[in-house]
Amino acid sequence: MIARATYFEQLREFIDKPQIKILTGIRRSGKSTALLLLKEELLARSIDGHLIIHINLESFVFSDLRTATQLYRYVEEKVQKGKRAYLLLDEIQEVDGWEKAINSMLVDFDVDIYLTGSNSHLLSSELATYLAGRFVEMPVYTLSFAEYLQFRTAYFPGDSTDRKSAFMAYLRVGGFPVLHTANYSIETAYKVVYDIYSSVILRDTVQRYKIRDVELLERIVKYAIDNIGNTFSGKNVADYFKSQQRKIDLNTVYNYLTALEGAFILYRASRYDIKGKEILKTQEKFYLSDVGLLYATMGYRDRMISGILENIVFLELKRRGYAVFVGKFLDKEIDFIAEKKGQKIYVQVAYKLESEQTVEREFSSLLAIQDQFPKYVVTLDDFWKEAVEGVQHVHLSDFLLQSF
Repeated sequence: MIARATYFEQLREFIDKPQIKILTGIRRSGKSTALLLLKEELLARSIDGHLIIHINLESFVFSDLRTATQLYRYVEEKVQKGKRAYLLLDEIQEVDGWEKAINSMLVDFDVDIYLTGSNSHLLSSELATYLAGRFVEMPVYTLSFAEYLQFRTAYFPGDSTDRKSAFMAYLRVGGFPVLHTANYSIETAYKVVYDIYSSVILRDTVQRYKIRDVELLERIVKYAIDNIGNTFSGKNVADYFKSQQRKIDLNTVYNYLTALEGAFILYRASRYDIKGKEILKTQEKFYLSDVGLLYATMGYRDRMISGILENIVFLELKRRGYAVFVGKFLDKEIDFIAEKKGQKIYVQVAYKLESEQTVEREFSSLLAIQDQFPKYVVTLDDFWKEAVEGVQHVHLSDFLLQSF
């Protein structure tokens, strides 16, 4: 197992802190491995193994723990009076009413609690009611490009691929960790990701949100995928289906998009009006939790390269803890405004700067913003490195590895 520093260091920092630690993210993004590494860390600190209660709720071994009461009673039998226990619960959403059990454990036992879940609504208002101020969320994403290189070094130490070629391989496969622990063909990799996608659709979307029309749900997924990098609204989706002689209620569209967000298939990027300093409620963008989902469901499409590159940049900004918005400034569009702790960066993403018109389009939007925060134009150009009036032009593989 490879310790992904971003998450492992976060977990280590919170060991024995009073907050409940909740790792969230799409299935197979690495949450379970993070818990296993945490268990190793606790053992290395000479914690008695009997005090580490590790429960994978997807395992048949724990298939009888499906209610809050059953889970509570199981843990009650394992804790030891006068000694702190460490509770590691994988895929906690499999337990009905789990919030009540966790709340009671905090009150009744001396426990340090770590949870993982594959549904963003773990952090719903109901959870906030039970555990207000007593939990910290740690989003887990699929591999960044830097982590991908780390995996390549660990699993294929003789690999001499240069960085730009390695990036193109990462671009064509995506970042699900399992894909980078062995040499998979492109076709096999896409099959593995499609199986992950099918599991997420069935278990974390259809079953959890009681969706009846699975075929319609998948059509909406494919509409969103086909429009990666484009702004659209629920009304656009409904109008599209209407043009296909398929009537669909607008509320159903929004409910299905919300369910897809809940299962971490999609992430929403709201539009932000820089001049008006307000979040706009229309024409958002949606991005995938991993570009491999696009390839697995629709195949690799060269014509979608701009949206794919945007998706990769969006995820990198999210991994680094930024709140990410699609920017609007007067009549100009900025691909991303990213904010964190009072700081901002602006990013334009393009495939290549192939003409003066392209250069003008990509740089002019950023040059119009009169503040001192960093501004980047990110492309796949190998030779064109020139900055324009402080706006930096960076190859995407370099951007993903640099500090900002």
